[in-house]
Amino acid sequence: MSFNLQSSKKLFTFLGKSLFSLLEAMIFALLPKPRKNVAGEIVLITGAGSGLGRLLALRFARLGSVLVLWDINKEGNEETCKMAQEAGATRVHAYTCDCSQKEEVYRVADQTYKAFLPAMIANDHGHLVCISSSAGLAGINGLADYCASKFAAFGFAESVFIETFVQKQKGIKTTIVCPFFIKTGMFEGCTTGCPSLLPILEPKYAVEKIVEAILQEKMYLYIPRLLYFMMFLKSFLPLKTALLIADYLGILHAVDGFVDQKKKL
Repeated sequence: MSFNLQSSKKLFTFLGKSLFSLLEAMIFALLPKPRKNVAGEIVLITGAGSGLGRLLALRFARLGSVLVLWDINKEGNEETCKMAQEAGATRVHAYTCDCSQKEEVYRVADQTYKAFLPAMIANDHGHLVCISSSAGLAGINGLADYCASKFAAFGFAESVFIETFVQKQKGIKTTIVCPFFIKTGMFEGCTTGCPSLLPILEPKYAVEKIVEAILQEKMYLYIPRLLYFMMFLKSFLPLKTALLIADYLGILHAVDGFVDQKKKL
């Protein structure tokens, strides 16, 4: 009898919390979620010397954040630092770091991570942002190694979120960003078969969406919105149907031009 009561209580608690979470999601889908204030918050940006990293640095500079900039390109990183100061940032720290080299990451981490990460955990306050990719959601022809890295990044970020959730660290937020190709030069020559539905993204547009998701504390951000629907379809459509859709959208041959350019080098 006691077991049945406990099981019933657990079931009703689960149903009540589930209903509340669904209602909350529906409300915030209709009404914009309040944005948090990041003035004075420490924002660490890797790859800050150019492209998306630079644009994010400038955006957070205007929001009054304390910037910690990492990049292997010292000149580019210092230029970003200067631009961020001109954009209004009062505290900017630039460090030269090759994130592909473990020793470099440890060396720079001694100067940055260890200065604030323990406090973030102790104070139950912080926001972890993972820039993954649409290539971290589905395999892409010609990008097996890149997809593997982005799947790993997605899984790592999601696992860290689960750990903070289990440890009841509600003040540490996570945002995982999965954009389609962005015009940063990294994937020059890549194409889309349906620009109206699946466009190659402008960097400034992507940055605005990323910052908005961070300020609204969204867990997942897929750009463009079509990716949400495609992931839903992927979960139940027959494989042949899913491949037909991918072919129609030009995804199966999206990097053909990029591959040809690599061979010419």
